[in-house]
Amino acid sequence: MRHAPALDQRFSLYLDLVRIAAALAVVVAHFGYFHIFDARQVALLPDFGREAVIAFFVLSGFVIAYSAESKNPTLASYAAARCARLYSVVLPVLLLAFLLAPLAAGITRTPLEEAYQFHKPWAYLPFHLLFLGDAWSFTERPPWLLPYWSLDYEAWYYVLFGAACYLRGRRRTLALAAVLALVGPRLWLLLPIWLSGVLLYRWQKTATLPAGLARAGWLLSVLAVALWGWFDPEPYLRTLANAAWPFPGIHMGSADRVLADYAVCIMVLLNFACARHAGFGALLHAGPVIRRLSAHTFTLYLSHALVIGVWMAALPVERGRPLDIAAIGVAIAVTTLCLQPLTEALQRVLHARLTALFAARARALHPIP
Repeated sequence: MRHAPALDQRFSLYLDLVRIAAALAVVVAHFGYFHIFDARQVALLPDFGREAVIAFFVLSGFVIAYSAESKNPTLASYAAARCARLYSVVLPVLLLAFLLAPLAAGITRTPLEEAYQFHKPWAYLPFHLLFLGDAWSFTERPPWLLPYWSLDYEAWYYVLFGAACYLRGRRRTLALAAVLALVGPRLWLLLPIWLSGVLLYRWQKTATLPAGLARAGWLLSVLAVALWGWFDPEPYLRTLANAAWPFPGIHMGSADRVLADYAVCIMVLLNFACARHAGFGALLHAGPVIRRLSAHTFTLYLSHALVIGVWMAALPVERGRPLDIAAIGVAIAVTTLCLQPLTEALQRVLHARLTALFAARARALHPIP
């Protein structure tokens, strides 16, 4: 039996569309979190922000597994690709946050929760660049960058995957043990969600589903997500998770929704597994638009909270006012569009420099006789 590729063009476009929808869901959720929406608007627009992040985790595991197998044959090429992708967006947005937040706080004389970080930027900037904000008992976020917490998880999942995929024998065992010991139990909890994307990729390399069954399964997953949003069992599951947490000296922090996250993960896996065989051929007609919009999602995801922070520090916001909502939305879109060329250029430069650096190191360690 001939199997469809695990990431053909239609399925790749579908995943890009999911990436766009997930990024927008996070933005909408933060409009509620930062009280830009009023109570009526919050009630009308269900908060799928956390669910969107879980979809990102599964999607990331799937795409990284594909990329490692098809584009990155060595640990050096994998590390260069992942570092360039992460830091091309993280570097400019993080630097902007550390520049603009204290400036706005000084001008408006408004205290900021993270003000202590501005007194030691030489300590906190490297700390955030190493994605240590959720390691063990830490719960640290850069100023105005609420979504950064997910990078504190995902970056270390990249490291774990790289060690598992490219190292062998004792080196792999020691590397995995060292990284798991460094990051702590909160990151252990959500690791199965990210790894489920890797397992889905490997399963789909050989699995097939009839188109009718795939469409039915896809519709079932969408219905399950809708019912999840309607009934919202997450608060109850969060209480259960906190009660079962075995580390009283460590706050669960971003991992306290873990039971709900596992449930959402199952829905996402069902959705992705069925989407590949559901025959979404119509996506091919909108392919260039989907690709272009998808290229902006990481920048949008990380920078939108920064825009909200600057706006709310500089200008009064009338909660629920359509004009204010539209203006902030336009500001987010414009900022994303302006940052994207910079992040794309920075990604190319970082990838080239890191590739050259790793190649030079390899030649130094293993000189050609």
